[in-house]
Amino acid sequence: MSANARVKVFFKTFGCRTNIYDTEVMISSLKDCEVVENEFAADIVVVNSCTVTNGADSGVRNYISKQNREGKKVIFAGCGADTRGSELFEQKKIFGVMGHSEKENINELIFSPEPFKRVGVLTHKDNSIVGDFHDKSKAFVKIQEGCNFACSYCIIPSVRGKARSQDESKILQEVSRLAQNGFGEFVLTGTNIGSYGRDTDTTLGVLLQKISQVVGVKRVRLGSIEPVQIDDSFREILKEEWLEKHLHIALQHTNEEMLKIMRRRNSVRRDLALFEELSSLGFALGSDFITGHPGESEEVWQDAVENFKKFPLTHLHVFCYSKRDGTPSALMKNSVNGNIAKMRSRELESIVKEKNFTFRRECKTSLNILVEEQKEGYYTGFDQFYNRIFIKSSENITDKWININDYEVKKEGNYAKI
Repeated sequence: MSANARVKVFFKTFGCRTNIYDTEVMISSLKDCEVVENEFAADIVVVNSCTVTNGADSGVRNYISKQNREGKKVIFAGCGADTRGSELFEQKKIFGVMGHSEKENINELIFSPEPFKRVGVLTHKDNSIVGDFHDKSKAFVKIQEGCNFACSYCIIPSVRGKARSQDESKILQEVSRLAQNGFGEFVLTGTNIGSYGRDTDTTLGVLLQKISQVVGVKRVRLGSIEPVQIDDSFREILKEEWLEKHLHIALQHTNEEMLKIMRRRNSVRRDLALFEELSSLGFALGSDFITGHPGESEEVWQDAVENFKKFPLTHLHVFCYSKRDGTPSALMKNSVNGNIAKMRSRELESIVKEKNFTFRRECKTSLNILVEEQKEGYYTGFDQFYNRIFIKSSENITDKWININDYEVKKEGNYAKI
């Protein structure tokens, strides 16, 4: 065993599912170290950062300061490498900066004798094949990188680059390896997964069909997609049993004026027709929504709420607008008080909570569940509609697939005993 093998490394991941995948790329590329499960045991802490808002930057900075006080050697990776890497490096808060295109060089960089700054390029595509996900029941597969949209509030295209699709053969090879290693549920992720194939003369629907044919694949779940990206090839797979009966389609708002201010490509009328179409096919439907964006007047808000109530939503990720330096929205006037934004968020959450409860009460089908963990006396997991269920069992059913017909529907989730 080499001396380097004794170096202990901890990975701290902030942000989205794509960052979870990127951390696994780094772990799979790290050959000469021991990966540990907490920072206290580590010699080196690799921070895979999120920079989607100023608040996200602050959270990352606070974590780095804590590691500095503990005397840890910090290497800064992720989306923040482009926006905050130079600043932190010059302040000597971190030992090294590693951009997205440098992830697969981590084994070399982590042993650099001198501080380094390798931000890299925004045209890179990963070559590594991820074969495992530590402490995860489901596998994440990144199918593309970057985004060609230009939403006014979003910094991500500036730190992830233009949309580019991962090679189909690489994706299928990765899914196959993960399936061989025991994973049955796959979550497709990326910066903007609905753009997959636009640059390689194929479509997301075609890719999904091929993934479903890999031995061991039981269920495929998608990250967020845009309404305008649901095309005919995608509609062809909507009745397939392997596709999770839950789709997360990003609306961001339900007022036409706000959608224009946000520089979105969707419209309320078309969005509502799409959601009604998918709901009629039995899908649970989730979305993103931003409250408190500049320009969201009381009149605009009331119109948005009335429209929002018409959508057959069952899940919601609602965010209060948070200023992000370097975006057009950060320069806009007509700001909204933060407390008002929070109140509006709670109003939307309440609406969707009731819609979800109604959906679960009216569900007339067997629930197919991948049990993920045991917690507070219950085994828990998510069904095909992405609703959590709490299960009492005398047997250890963690990581197992089970079907449940008899269950009790409560506000906080479904309950069953087997």
